[in-house]
Amino acid sequence: MYNQCQLKDLVDKAIVNLSYNTEAEKLIDPVKYILSIGGKRLRPVLTLMACNLFNDKIDEAVIPAAGIEVFHNFTLVHDDIMDKAPVRRNFPTVHSKWNINQAVLSGDVMAFIANDCFLQTPPRHMVKVFKVFNKAAVEVCIGQQLDIDFEKATIVLQEEYIRMIELKTAVLVAASVKIGAIIGGADDRDAELLYEFGRNIGLAFQIQDDLLDIYGDVKVFGKIAGGDIISNKKTFLLVKALEIASEEQHKHLHELFSAKDFDPDEKVKKVVEIYDKLNIKNITERLANDYFSSAFILLEKIGIDKERKKELALMANSLIGRNK
Repeated sequence: MYNQCQLKDLVDKAIVNLSYNTEAEKLIDPVKYILSIGGKRLRPVLTLMACNLFNDKIDEAVIPAAGIEVFHNFTLVHDDIMDKAPVRRNFPTVHSKWNINQAVLSGDVMAFIANDCFLQTPPRHMVKVFKVFNKAAVEVCIGQQLDIDFEKATIVLQEEYIRMIELKTAVLVAASVKIGAIIGGADDRDAELLYEFGRNIGLAFQIQDDLLDIYGDVKVFGKIAGGDIISNKKTFLLVKALEIASEEQHKHLHELFSAKDFDPDEKVKKVVEIYDKLNIKNITERLANDYFSSAFILLEKIGIDKERKKELALMANSLIGRNK
């Protein structure tokens, strides 16, 4: 069995060794840049771990796993443009380092580079794997559209927000695990259990991401503290705060998030003060932990020896307290 560090090394090496059409180097330079600035490699590592649950030979899953990471980074390039985010992983975002047009075009080509990686899936699994990946890719776009729609919405319900992050974030995590299981030879039941495991991990991960935007260590998290507040982004924290706020707090939050001219630091400070009064941090942590707990219950149901699940369980556990 491989451990998380070994699998991350395999993914990193596969990404470094990807071949590109270099006829237009300006197109590829941003691709190499975004793929080189680190990241947890969560999704491809989960792919390889899921494969390794059922098969000691994981070579066939490495390039498809790299494809998942390329696709994920493609979504980040475009997401950063839409969010007007200046920093990603403590480095300038692609559109900040180059320009928006370059970021859009280089992001586009990453989607096709990812497809090239999936074309190296073993033929016996290719159709099934492509169906899982394409379904997730479409759902990620739907989730992004919902996220954009929420920017103009006055009220977003908690269940609406959860559905959005399920599509935008969790389904790709779920697909990553299921793809690894398929390539590893899992039966349909275990592959689907792993999909649901990944979906719950993805939901918890995104809810934590919302939390860490405010309460995380900036040096570790790699983003501007309170960036979601500054950009008026609807996160679980804001959705929940608006749901349980008093009339006065609700009005104050509305004023803070609708103001055109404001001091960013002062805005973050005032919003966090309201969140603290409403105990939003603890509420958010509890919800994330509920999804993690559901994931572990699903992992227990998978029909293989408990010892083979150890590395996947360790990795999932490591995500619970990430960046604190």
